[in-house]
Amino acid sequence: MTKCPVCLRESEPSGFASLAKHLEAQADGSDSDHVRWLNQNVSRTKLGAPELTERLERFFDLKGAPLSEWIKRRFIARFYAEPAHPFVRALQHPSRATLLGYVVEHQHFLRQWVRSCAYIMARTDRPDVVLYELDNLNTEYGGTGATPAHYELLLRMGESLGVSREEILATAPLPATRAGIDGWNRIASTEPWPAALGAMHCLELIAHRDLVREGASSHYFDPGILQGTEISDAAKAFLREGYEADMGHAGQALALVERYAAELGVVPDVQAAVLRSIDLFDDYLIARLERGATFER
Repeated sequence: MTKCPVCLRESEPSGFASLAKHLEAQADGSDSDHVRWLNQNVSRTKLGAPELTERLERFFDLKGAPLSEWIKRRFIARFYAEPAHPFVRALQHPSRATLLGYVVEHQHFLRQWVRSCAYIMARTDRPDVVLYELDNLNTEYGGTGATPAHYELLLRMGESLGVSREEILATAPLPATRAGIDGWNRIASTEPWPAALGAMHCLELIAHRDLVREGASSHYFDPGILQGTEISDAAKAFLREGYEADMGHAGQALALVERYAAELGVVPDVQAAVLRSIDLFDDYLIARLERGATFER
């Protein structure tokens, strides 16, 4: 089975020739999302059906590597190629505006994140996945004992930069953030749960320190900003928490994705959902910059 990485439609009949035909038809109809995907991942020039089919086969081929490695390669190619994603570049030594853009849009993302984790937990019958997602719900939203939730640390960062949490919480998401929320909600509620697991938790790779050893052009931010006075203590606490937590979370999740995608025969679903999630995340990171620009005025 093959599935479109843009609209998540299954190819009928199954196969890359059918997927190529679908992508070509959507591109010919000037569907912007399908055109963009082809431009970013396959070719900026129109290809004949045989060559497009061959390139799609190569793109999705695991080449004998674990599924988790394929996911990492695709994530690095989008966010950590040279040059890195614009938001990653801005976060190396972030301005107040960049951090506030992060806060205002990310509080919407985190509220969707826990809903997505809850969907996965409700739809799986695997105890290890349930326990993993319970830990995520506590870490990101509920908090554990004396340790504040990541969501709380985010709001404290905003307050330390001079914006009240009331104002933060009252601000509606920008369109790209809203589209991401809707897209992740759809994936988590309708795609096979291993695909939802991969789609959501591959995003934690953004702060994964080991990606530099695997070819990423930079870290998520310059670790040096966690020292000194370049950013507020509350900003340091928020960034440090993600920097330390996402490394373990992403690795555990990808191991679970790899295991259950193979066991349940849904590797193509996982690949398509991960690619769709990466596209949504790309746009959402740009929304952080757009929101940040409003604090520069």
